[in-house]
Amino acid sequence: MLEVTPVSAFDDNYIWLLGNPGSKRLVAVDPGDETPVLRWLSQHGASLCGILITHHHYDHVGGVPELLEAFPGIPVYGPARESIRGVSHPVGEGDGVAIDGLEADLQVLEVPGHTAGHIAYYGEDALFCGDTLFAAGCGRVFDGTFEQLSHSLQRIAGLPGQTRIYCAHEYTLDNLGFAVWVEPESPSLLSRISDEERKRESGVPTLPALLEVELATNPFLRTAVEHVKSVAEQAAGQALMTQTAVFTALRQWKDREYD
Repeated sequence: MLEVTPVSAFDDNYIWLLGNPGSKRLVAVDPGDETPVLRWLSQHGASLCGILITHHHYDHVGGVPELLEAFPGIPVYGPARESIRGVSHPVGEGDGVAIDGLEADLQVLEVPGHTAGHIAYYGEDALFCGDTLFAAGCGRVFDGTFEQLSHSLQRIAGLPGQTRIYCAHEYTLDNLGFAVWVEPESPSLLSRISDEERKRESGVPTLPALLEVELATNPFLRTAVEHVKSVAEQAAGQALMTQTAVFTALRQWKDREYD
């Protein structure tokens, strides 16, 4: 069983700390800033036994060198298809994570699109997916492709509905604003907005999100739904024959007019 703790960083990042119940040895996921991690560990009498990286962007890797100075020799897992300073265990599709101090069955999934080599860690009913899938949204396409990201999201959509989604940013309310553009009359979406607003008003993270909730409210996972397809066609000004084309139209529309 995993216990997962969010550590806030920058304006809206979450660095996830993974551990087993009662353990003081933890694994950090995407530590873009070492300072809040070191502060949290000191306050709780804990230490790091490993690091997991999903992709190369600085707000996910910037704290790695300093954390390795504080905890020399700990393993750092990261995408084999990206060059990241400090990664000692480059991994790809189907590889497992074996860290002394963490009892968990985590497997690597390749989920490119946001970046060309982006990976996620899946297991224990949890998905640590960096910037591929966000609550109610998805990442921008940088050095990956729209086709890659569409495929990655469809793959995630096939995981069990009770999978907990641990993405790396608190973007939920903003993403829900765009989702309303796509499905303004969705009861599931309007109900979710109320729930998430209450969490943020109480200072509580909106994460993790359940995949089954994402499937009901996240437009980027609903590209096979006829209404979503129709709205995407209106935005694109043309017929869209595939889910990838629908996804691309939605993502470009959000890039162009919402973000």
